[in-house]
Amino acid sequence: MTARYVARRLAQVLPAVVGVLLIGFLLIQLAPGDPILALAGESGDAEYYEFMRQKFGLDRPLPDQLWAYFSNVIRGDLGVSYVHGRSVAAVIGERLPATVLLTSAALVLSSIVGIGLGIYGGLRYRHPDDLLLNVTALSFYAAPVFWVGQLALLTLALGLGWFPVQGMTTAGASFTGFAAVRDVAAHLALPALVLAAQEIAAVTRLTRVGLINELASDHVRTARGKGLAERIVIVRHGLRRTLLPVVTVIGGRIGHLVSGAVVVELVFGWPGLGRLLVGAMQNRDTPILLGMFLLVATSVIIANLLTDLVYGWLDPRIRLR
Repeated sequence: MTARYVARRLAQVLPAVVGVLLIGFLLIQLAPGDPILALAGESGDAEYYEFMRQKFGLDRPLPDQLWAYFSNVIRGDLGVSYVHGRSVAAVIGERLPATVLLTSAALVLSSIVGIGLGIYGGLRYRHPDDLLLNVTALSFYAAPVFWVGQLALLTLALGLGWFPVQGMTTAGASFTGFAAVRDVAAHLALPALVLAAQEIAAVTRLTRVGLINELASDHVRTARGKGLAERIVIVRHGLRRTLLPVVTVIGGRIGHLVSGAVVVELVFGWPGLGRLLVGAMQNRDTPILLGMFLLVATSVIIANLLTDLVYGWLDPRIRLR
C-alpha cells in the first residue's frame, strides 16, 4: 500500500463531507412544514412564534443559517435540539453506542457467515445442499427487514422463548461484570441476526458465484496441473480473487445496514438512534436530523474509504491507477 495512494484517497474525504453538509442542510431546510409549529404547537400567537424563530435563528436568511451551521460544525458544535433542549452531540452520543454495537455485530456476522456459506456453496456446486443454500439465500435477500424482524420476534422470541423480546438489557435487573455482558449479548443476538440476514444472503450469493467462476478459470487449472494441494489452490488462487468484489459489496452496504438498523431498533425496542430519528422527523427537530444525516453520511464515506484501501491491498493493480 503506497503512501501516495492513501493520501489521494484521504484527500477525497473532505470535499465529500462538505457536500454532505450542504445537501443535508438544504434538503431538511427546504422540506415542507414549520419546525416552530411542530415545537410550539398551533395554539400560540404571532409574537410567540416570532420569539421562538429568533431564539433558534430561524428568522435569518437561508444563506446566513447555512454559514452559521457550517461555522458551528467546524468548531464541533452541532447545535441544540429543539425538543430535548440539549446539545445534539450529547443526545446522539447517548444513543450512538447501542446502534454501533448492533450494526457492528451485524456487519461481522454477515461478513463471516456470508463468506463461509459462499465458500461452502462454491465448493458444493450442483449438489442438493448447494441448491438449498442458494434458494434460502435468495429468499432472505428478497424479504423486507421489517417482515423478517416481526417473524423472528413472533416465532423465536415470543413463541419458542429462545431470545429476549425487547430492549438491550433485562428490565429491573442489576447485572455486573460478565453477567451484564451475557445479558446484553442475549438481547443483541436476535436483532443482529435479523439485521444481518439480508447481508448474509447477498455476501453468500456473491462469494459462491465468484468462487465457482474462479475455480473454473485457466489459472486455477494451471495451479492444479502443477500439483499444488487443493487447499492452496482454493485459498491462494481462487478465494483471494473472489474476495475482491465481496469486499466492495460489504463496504458499500454499510449505509444499508445503518438504515436497516432504524427498522430493527423499532421492532425490538433497541435503545439506539432509530427511535431518536423517528421522533426527530415527527417533531421537525432540525438540529437532530442534521446531526444524524451528517453522522450516517460520514460513516458511509469512511466505510467506502476503508473499502478502497482494503481493495488496494488485495489487488495492487488498483492503487496504481
